Amino acid sequence: MDAVSKAFQQAYGEPAEGVWAAPGRVNLIGEHTDYNDGYVLPFALPRRTLVAAGRYEGAPRWRVWSAQMKEIVEFGPADLQPGAVTGWAGYVAGVIWALRQAGYQVPGAWLAVDSDVPVGAGLSSSAALECAVLTALVDLAGLDLPVHRRPELAQQAENGFVGVPSGIMDQSASILCQAGHALFLDCRTGQAEQVPLDLAAAGLAMLVIDTRAPHRLADGEYAARRTTCEQAAATLGVPALRDVELADLPTALAALPDEVSRRRVRHVVTENQRVRETVARLRSGDLRGIGPLLSASHASLRDDYQVTVPELDVAAEAAERAGAYGARMTGGGFGGCVIALVGVDMVDRVGQAAADAFAAQGFAAPQWFSVTAGPGAGRVG
Repeated sequence: MDAVSKAFQQAYGEPAEGVWAAPGRVNLIGEHTDYNDGYVLPFALPRRTLVAAGRYEGAPRWRVWSAQMKEIVEFGPADLQPGAVTGWAGYVAGVIWALRQAGYQVPGAWLAVDSDVPVGAGLSSSAALECAVLTALVDLAGLDLPVHRRPELAQQAENGFVGVPSGIMDQSASILCQAGHALFLDCRTGQAEQVPLDLAAAGLAMLVIDTRAPHRLADGEYAARRTTCEQAAATLGVPALRDVELADLPTALAALPDEVSRRRVRHVVTENQRVRETVARLRSGDLRGIGPLLSASHASLRDDYQVTVPELDVAAEAAERAGAYGARMTGGGFGGCVIALVGVDMVDRVGQAAADAFAAQGFAAPQWFSVTAGPGAGRVG
């Protein structure tokens, strides 16, 4: 926090009015279900994006400095058109655009951004940036924007301005999560429930293995899967795949015209069921029992949704061989991270097992760290 405040002072010659933060997230389970109106179960990382901010008095202008990119980007109202501001600053401009589209008056502001959320690792660094900027601007301007409405606006910034067709999960997690809990989110209704996730009390830890594989959430691959799901829902005569229950799956699969559609639908339907079973086990205190569900999720993402890459599969397999109770890729896939449920005394052993497996395959060395469920967005200074 001190670093971003000092950076603001150096960049703009005056102190910031405050510092705000929003976290990245780990999705415990529920992958590629959000844009199918389904269920997800993320929790907030202790790693977060910080934004120091102050109002700019005068004609509306926005200037943002990034510690990671070592550059300042400035834009005005005329630039608030999709495609006009690109790169990392597009997420900042997109938030201002979304607020203005919703009828809010956004004053000019100077911003400084710093983050320890890994970029391209599938831990929602983009949502952390959007939500930190949104929270800062709402407070600076005193906007009457209820917390429960904020994820939707942040998502609009990413969908409508940046052009990434993401679901609502990442922004919801970054804003709504509470420390020590996972967020059970119904992506159709927006209903959210905090589910206790005290791994340490159960002698467990959540290990994140960052494969450092290029995060190939390739625009075409992600969009193709979303389109396939929408077309399958139309073929089945339902609003979204969330409306297909597990008991209806055999009939639904028989009605689909091709194997790709059948695979995608099977993943979404079974993944929604795995989310509900995970929530039930957490509520009952059976934290170790969620391990097999994590592993089943990975297998489904690998075989039916086909969004894993060799690094993700090797990391998950190595973690399980080293004693993890379950492991799965987290995030959109095509690179990024694997999470593994392990005993508190197993973190380094499992992480090293993944590193050894990567070395044997000739992959670049992964990084690993354990995480706890942290708080959502808010003012921190």
